Amino acid sequence: MTSAPLAARLSIPSGPLFFPVTAYGPDGSLALDAYRAHVRKGVEAGAAAVFACCGTGEFHALTPEEFEDCVRAAVEAADGRVPVVAGAGYGTALAVRYARLAERAGADGLLAMPPYLVVAGQEGLLRHYRELAAATSLPVVVYQRDNAVFTPQTVVELARTDGVIGFKDGLGDLDLMQRIVSAVRTEVPGDFLYFNGLPTAEQTQLAYRGIGITLYSSAVFCFVPEIALAFHKALNAGDDATVHRLLDGFYRPFVDLRAQGRGYAVSLVKAGVRLGGLDVGEVRPPLHEPAAEHVERLARLIDRGHALLREGM
Repeated sequence: MTSAPLAARLSIPSGPLFFPVTAYGPDGSLALDAYRAHVRKGVEAGAAAVFACCGTGEFHALTPEEFEDCVRAAVEAADGRVPVVAGAGYGTALAVRYARLAERAGADGLLAMPPYLVVAGQEGLLRHYRELAAATSLPVVVYQRDNAVFTPQTVVELARTDGVIGFKDGLGDLDLMQRIVSAVRTEVPGDFLYFNGLPTAEQTQLAYRGIGITLYSSAVFCFVPEIALAFHKALNAGDDATVHRLLDGFYRPFVDLRAQGRGYAVSLVKAGVRLGGLDVGEVRPPLHEPAAEHVERLARLIDRGHALLREGM
């Protein structure tokens, strides 16, 4: 656990937010040494924070015991250099259990993912996240996507809740996000954090910056951190030429490739990590591995991304 408050450490986007994949051995069990190496590499490359055991990290596929071991390994690998935020999800009782395991493992905060399966009303969602926030001392970022979609007034109430420090959007409704940002700014003045959490968030980050959202998750950072960092730097510097070159030549083709298979937002990223030389194993069911031809296309695209970086030197 780091000493500075999580909100303060995340408020200035010094680099992309790193969502490491979870490493498995040939028998499918956790490979914690490979996982620590993956996390260390990301931290040393310039990640602003590590989000362990979240969507890219296959939270859904981990037992509670494995989850705690992974979070602890991420904390060890980060070694206080950047904060570590852990996923928490399912129904309220299990989400609370995961939150307490994360706290015991030394995490700095929680990313609260949607409740399992049910489509709940706003009153029930608010109660769920308030109970989760009250369960530990860890600050909470609430993740909007799929079956957890919030009205602006509900987000106002979340922003008033002790322990809730931010809101991550994986829905992509910019009109809704603008109304959320406006409502919270009007009714709860302060430093509430917002994150672009769409898959391959770089593709939409220009639009999110337009409504004041500067923080974003980067799955690409997992396997080509140098490209993700170059994009992040160019975006913050207003270097539109570099931003557009990387969007047109790397990110848009990557999104097109990601769309070729269900679950590729995780499995294709994991294949990219393996292409970089670190054996993090395959994804666990119900996800499946990308087709060989798609992995070959990914390798060529990575080469293209590196060539684009050289063009800008």
